[in-house]
Amino acid sequence: METNQILETIRMVEEENLDIRTITMGISLLDCIASDVQTTCDNIYRKVTTKARNLVKVGNDIELEFGIPIINKRISVTPIAIVASASGGQDCVAFAKTLDRCALELGVNFIGGYTALVEKGYQGADLALIESIPQALAETNFVCSSVNIGSTKAGINMDAVALMGETIKKTAAASDMGCAKLVVFANAVEDNPFMAGAFHGVGEADCEINVGVSGPGVVKRALEKVKGESFDVVAETVKKTAFKITRMGQMVGQIASERLGVPFGIVDLSLAPTPAVGDSVADILEEMGLDSVGTHGTTAALALLNDAVKKGGVMACNHVGGLSGAFIPVSEDQGMITAVEKGLLNLEKLEAMTAICSVGLDMIAIPGETPAATIAAMIADEAAIGVINHKTTAVRIIPAQGTSVGDMVEFGGLLGRAPVMKTNPAKSTDFIQRGGRIPAPIHSFKN
Repeated sequence: METNQILETIRMVEEENLDIRTITMGISLLDCIASDVQTTCDNIYRKVTTKARNLVKVGNDIELEFGIPIINKRISVTPIAIVASASGGQDCVAFAKTLDRCALELGVNFIGGYTALVEKGYQGADLALIESIPQALAETNFVCSSVNIGSTKAGINMDAVALMGETIKKTAAASDMGCAKLVVFANAVEDNPFMAGAFHGVGEADCEINVGVSGPGVVKRALEKVKGESFDVVAETVKKTAFKITRMGQMVGQIASERLGVPFGIVDLSLAPTPAVGDSVADILEEMGLDSVGTHGTTAALALLNDAVKKGGVMACNHVGGLSGAFIPVSEDQGMITAVEKGLLNLEKLEAMTAICSVGLDMIAIPGETPAATIAAMIADEAAIGVINHKTTAVRIIPAQGTSVGDMVEFGGLLGRAPVMKTNPAKSTDFIQRGGRIPAPIHSFKN
């Protein structure tokens, strides 16, 4: 790198909240499967603690050596519903506790993969795992869970949607933080390094390193220099900035891969905000000229941002994957929080925004008494956006017990805090009770 590029990177880190949000080691558990739970758990513990024994150390060493903050070191594993099938889905919670023990031993922030893929129906231990989620998340500290209930190829499994509405309610009742570690997907991807939705797909290598970059503050600072310029200039500026951020992510991923002796997987280009001031996706949108995120024009601004980030990132890295776009988690973005508090951003606008950004309704607190059918209908709406538009969408909704609209729920750390948002009072019960499967869209036929 030239001297000016090195100095620019240092400035981005020190002044603009640039960081590597996560290095995530994906580990296959397929060769750990046995016919009884205890043997499988022993195999899992042995493999995960062996493969990832140096993950945290390598991450810390790279931070010190290059001066690049790496906020999280994480692990993702094969969907546990697949692993548990050989034992008939007995005692799925034992698998969660084993993963939690691995995370504690290794010192990682989270471990993802307490997962079931049920977009077309239930197999093996899928149902048992989903029913165990409230207990599993209440009795573990580091385990994250996800369920894929729809895809463009399969349509939407409305039986699973209804079940997840009930599961989220039970999870909220069982623990304060459980729902923050549970995400419901459509079109889930196999190489996502971000929690809570990370799992290691069966099409991936036995073990690999995936990197999630960040940098909303860097993008905002870049846009401050082109204030009043046309959207052509805005798009070009975002592309160039995303290129620089992604190059840093690729460098960290390749170094970690070499030092850990496992293949480098992908860089996820997602702009992931934090509650810190100056590290907000909402601030980027407002820098484009919006008075507040949530007002008219927000969706168009987010579309430009998402597209430009991907174009710049793809040029910078041979292997781009994961979710790659802009996250809009309400609790983790100070600008989003402020807009909700002022009444300028509501669930309906957030849903419209999810049609063109990464993931979906993310880290949103709603009143604890919200019916399960309403939560299920929110999941169905997001799944429909993903299935029809051939993109990943998701819901991470938190029914906050004992709260009402306008109350503030504190999660702490990167999870931040969330204002309790109003849901539509009209019921969706009869709609959800129909069950069955919403068919795949006509454009899913591409063979």
